[in-house]
This record gives sequence, C-alpha cells and structure tokens, in this order.
Amino acid sequence: MFRAGGTVFGADGEDIRELIPLGEITRLPGAPAFVRGLINVRGTIVTILDLGVRLDPSAEPAAEGSILLVRHRDRLVGVVVDEVADVRQLEVDPSGASKAAGDLVRGVATLDGAPVVVLDLAALIRQVLLS
Repeated sequence: MFRAGGTVFGADGEDIRELIPLGEITRLPGAPAFVRGLINVRGTIVTILDLGVRLDPSAEPAAEGSILLVRHRDRLVGVVVDEVADVRQLEVDPSGASKAAGDLVRGVATLDGAPVVVLDLAALIRQVLLS
C-alpha cells in the first residue's frame, strides 16, 4: 500500500519490481506536469511519473517519497508516491472499479475499516505513454 495525494492506494505486487528513494530527476522540457522526467537506474534510463499530480493536476509534485519501479513491456517506468506504507494481501472488490476512472482502478479493498483504492499500474502507464 502507498499514499499519494492524501489517498491510500494498493497495487498488485507483481507489477512492482523495485522501490527506490525519490532523488534528483532530470526534467523533460515540454512534458506534462505529471511526467517528472528521467533518472538513471543502473544504466537504464527510466521515465518518472508523479501519481499525485496525474490524479489531481492541481496538486504539487511530491518533494519527498519513493519511486515504485514498474516493468511495462520491455521498459521500466517509475511512479512517484508520497509514502509506501505496507505490503499486505488485500481482498479486492472489483465492483468498486469505475469506468469513469478510465480502467485505472481494479477495485476497492478495506483495511482496518478504511478504503484502499487498488490501481492497475500497467493501465496507468499505458494511458500515459499513449497520451
């Protein structure tokens, strides 16, 4: 589970390859605000997306946090989150998914009485790379 923009999210652990600390990112001129830029991870250039800004364009980019490295086809893409909270198995209710969310939401789970929005990180990355 992770937090971005004040909301708790979850994702399939199989989607996440690695977790690294948020560091210096080289900005791409002309890129949308949610595309933070590029970093070098052991010789591989990785595009970095800011989840909080992607979901709420008026949000400030995360100044601290972590990067979830996600493999998408033959490349790595990083997703900036404010905080990584825990790794747990969740029972996801797919009826919580919304077509309005553009297929980004797999469903909703409940943890300790609080809702956890379970994202499809691959769909998020696909959506961004095709836009």
